[in-house]
Amino acid sequence: MSDERPTLAGLGEFAVIDGLVAGRTQSANVTVGPGDDAAVVVTGDGRVVVSTDMLVEGRHFRLDWSTPHDVGRKAIAQNAADIEAMGATATAFVVGFGAPGDTAAEAATALSDGMWAEAARTGAGIVGGDLVAAPQWVISVTALGDLGGRAPVLLDGARPGDVLAVVGDLGRSAAGFELWRNDVRGFDELRASHLVPELAYGQGPAAADAGATAMTDVSDGLIADLGHVARASGVGIDVSTSSLSGRHDALLAAAAATGVDPWAWVLGGGEDHALVATFPTSPPDGWRVIGTVVDGPARVLVDGAAWGGASGWQSF
Repeated sequence: MSDERPTLAGLGEFAVIDGLVAGRTQSANVTVGPGDDAAVVVTGDGRVVVSTDMLVEGRHFRLDWSTPHDVGRKAIAQNAADIEAMGATATAFVVGFGAPGDTAAEAATALSDGMWAEAARTGAGIVGGDLVAAPQWVISVTALGDLGGRAPVLLDGARPGDVLAVVGDLGRSAAGFELWRNDVRGFDELRASHLVPELAYGQGPAAADAGATAMTDVSDGLIADLGHVARASGVGIDVSTSSLSGRHDALLAAAAATGVDPWAWVLGGGEDHALVATFPTSPPDGWRVIGTVVDGPARVLVDGAAWGGASGWQSF
């Protein structure tokens, strides 16, 4: 029996788009949503925080592991994390989606549902985008954010004497990836952590309000992303493993099942999108101190010494 489900090519671009945006509710700051040549989003602060990221099938996700709904949530979450890392709140998302023409329309709908579900967690919506034919799934998301009168928290503000703190998970996504890659069953929560990151929305602005001097999200790996802060600020950053022992120990069983050192996941694993920031005093509630900022040269240390393992993800 042939598969008679509607496809993207069969329905056509505009019919698919109409189906994806029908019945969606926009936030109050969107005055013109999808359907016109461009959206109009109110920027109460007078400044717009903008970030763009892409996901490519086979490079950033696999459809034999992830559902389209998972992919949609992940696409929004990783972009929202960049907005949070500036000390801002997401206000709107614009999405470009490329896929083969024979892709089932219901898969595109599930992708859109996942995006809207994650966007709702941030308080924002999807205000527009584009749909094109492509050899494989490619998703490009542009996120807009509002600083709410705050100064943006940049990479270059860390100073010697600051404390280093984190909010969110470290190592769980990397552990989940290794479990998937090795087809190790069980560990359902870790496997799910690789497919969809769980962000602590609102903690970026909270950190900014608490006086964060520098901040980033852990997308490539803790060591790699702290390296950006160290170089931009011209400081050293010393991470304490004793402060991360709980995260290390929580991954021991998965590490034993895959033959990996848990520290490789905690220090070098990415895609958890935890926020890591430096503060001149104690961090806000929910944050855990994991190290200190020291005098330059710019470098990242672990317990006072150079880290010998992999530092994180490389795009090329």
